[in-house]
Amino acid sequence: MKTTQPKYSIVIPAFNEADYLDKTLKSLKKLNTKIPYEVIVVDNNSTDATPSIAKKHGAILAEELDAGVCYARQRGTELAKGKYVISTDADTTFNTDWLDNIDAVFKANPKFVAVAGPCRYSDGPSWGMAYPYVLFGLVSFVRKITGRVMYVTATNIAFKKSAWAGYNTNLSQGGDELYLLSTLKKKGKVYFNNANPVSTSGRRLKRGLVY
Repeated sequence: MKTTQPKYSIVIPAFNEADYLDKTLKSLKKLNTKIPYEVIVVDNNSTDATPSIAKKHGAILAEELDAGVCYARQRGTELAKGKYVISTDADTTFNTDWLDNIDAVFKANPKFVAVAGPCRYSDGPSWGMAYPYVLFGLVSFVRKITGRVMYVTATNIAFKKSAWAGYNTNLSQGGDELYLLSTLKKKGKVYFNNANPVSTSGRRLKRGLVY
């Protein structure tokens, strides 16, 4: 992983993600970019091979003992050395131009505080495959009409570390998405690029749409 004077810090929370993390880190290594970046994997009390997989791929391995994804993202972002932090997940893969697409938006719009994108599900229930197209299509439509971003996914958002006010670690669901979005909006404009998706596992959708 690229770690010398990183412009971007990619933060990945991980709890027992040995079945997915290897593919995620391989995908990041295949990014077609000259932009310096670091990858921080935050081990959140894993009992499987998650830490050793992170080390194998040269990621920075951090530890967070307080259980919960918001605690893990908080820890990783605090350690981040990049001007920009990217929140993603341990079961996610990326197009080779994903990072360059994010950087191009920031370069063209230096006052933006965040650049978000959609996710697509690589597995899970059949109804779930269509769900993100509907959701993020709506997010993109509202942004085009009103200029406002109503939702972001924590698996595909980059933000200026200087604009970050912390995660709400009291929240187990949404503290790394809607709460983050609301605090970033107070600092400046958040942009949503529906043409720069990531691919993530839909395994949690097996718990149902309400989840």
